[in-house]
Amino acid sequence: MARIVVLGGGESGAGSAVLAKVKGFDVFVSDSGPIKDNYKEMMAKWEIPYEEKGHTEEKVLSADEIIKSPGVPNSAPIVRKAEAKGIRIISEIEFAARYDSAKKICITGSNGKTTTTSLIYYLLQQAGLNVGLGGNIEKSYAYQVATTHHDYYVLEISSFQLDNCYEFKPDIAIITNITPDHLDRYEYKMENYVKAKFRLVQNLSPEDCFIFDNDDEITISHLNQIVVRAQKLPFTQKGKVEEGAYVDGNKFVVKVPGKDDCEVYLEELALGGKHNIYNSMAAALAAKAAGIDNKIIRNSLETFKPIEHRLEPVLTVGGVEYINDSKATNVDAAWWALESMKKPVVWIAGGVDKGNDYSQLYDLVRKKVKFIVCLGKDNRKLHECFGPIVGEDKMKDVLSAEEAVKVSAAEAVEGDVVLLSPCCASFDLFHCMEERGEKFKEAVRNL
Repeated sequence: MARIVVLGGGESGAGSAVLAKVKGFDVFVSDSGPIKDNYKEMMAKWEIPYEEKGHTEEKVLSADEIIKSPGVPNSAPIVRKAEAKGIRIISEIEFAARYDSAKKICITGSNGKTTTTSLIYYLLQQAGLNVGLGGNIEKSYAYQVATTHHDYYVLEISSFQLDNCYEFKPDIAIITNITPDHLDRYEYKMENYVKAKFRLVQNLSPEDCFIFDNDDEITISHLNQIVVRAQKLPFTQKGKVEEGAYVDGNKFVVKVPGKDDCEVYLEELALGGKHNIYNSMAAALAAKAAGIDNKIIRNSLETFKPIEHRLEPVLTVGGVEYINDSKATNVDAAWWALESMKKPVVWIAGGVDKGNDYSQLYDLVRKKVKFIVCLGKDNRKLHECFGPIVGEDKMKDVLSAEEAVKVSAAEAVEGDVVLLSPCCASFDLFHCMEERGEKFKEAVRNL
């Protein structure tokens, strides 16, 4: 019986372990930190042995194959030792796809991937298809392959999940955009991060589709360096394309070879802002390529509900609008958030800096931001970059979401918007970006 060791006992790792168990492997889970109770219960139910708060080398290095959770960096000592021993290391996505014959629509990118993934999932649901949602969102892909059957999967896939993919192949692959993010995991080299994203398309065949942002310079510059055998379907707001999607006046047009054209009016989209036009075009192209009817595409894009923690309206209190964009963990995501604001902004930013270059925000901050609340343990870089623009007297450091909301409420007047769009990871003060968003919403409701 082949032995599989799973590194990491979270959503991805526990799901991988269950699939390995179902497929008859001798499986063991090892986590350098504590494992949450719900995952311990899952592994107990499936009779999967595990260890936490440290790796036992002889147990890990006895593996025939290792499934590495996305939260475990390649630089981890146990990973280095496994590589040195020649043990094959793969990701959950690679492992689960071996046992899955469903059609796969897979989305990666620096920003917009959760919204685009959720839009496509909603579109396929509305079309009555048997579809699963997974990857970096909802239940792990591996767990679903182990316990359910779907004809389609819509998978949001992060660069970390792609790092150890070798044979994995989507039917429809989407790169929403590529901007600097997670450079701390890629030796602070943008090239390494870009290569990780493009692993999504490395195995595409001529029958597959590759959907991408034609206005994204980094994506386009790297397209010329690789061979993509799939049908290319670009989307753009800066011109017209023969095949793909483009904005034409007050609507966007979707053109997929062999299918009838689809037109969607911008004013009818459920999601506002230029960034969501891109997300909606990508989703419409995927749906069209999957053979979904124009009426269903239009109706779905009109009735879709916004994603939690992504430009999520919370409440209006005293004429001040509060918006939760905790999912904006990089500069580009915050740029889109600020760009879409039509009112003076009290901006809550900060957290764990991932090698951010804030210069692209300077013009927007100059035009739109009246006060900055710095929510983080180390806010020096925010002060250095934005202090000269808004003035040091218009910046304040805080250490909790509750304090951030109180300071924002004191600075905002009727007609302003308080925007939590942090630009940074959440791990200095919160367990995750979801907790940061929840604490923000709770504090707003307590005003």
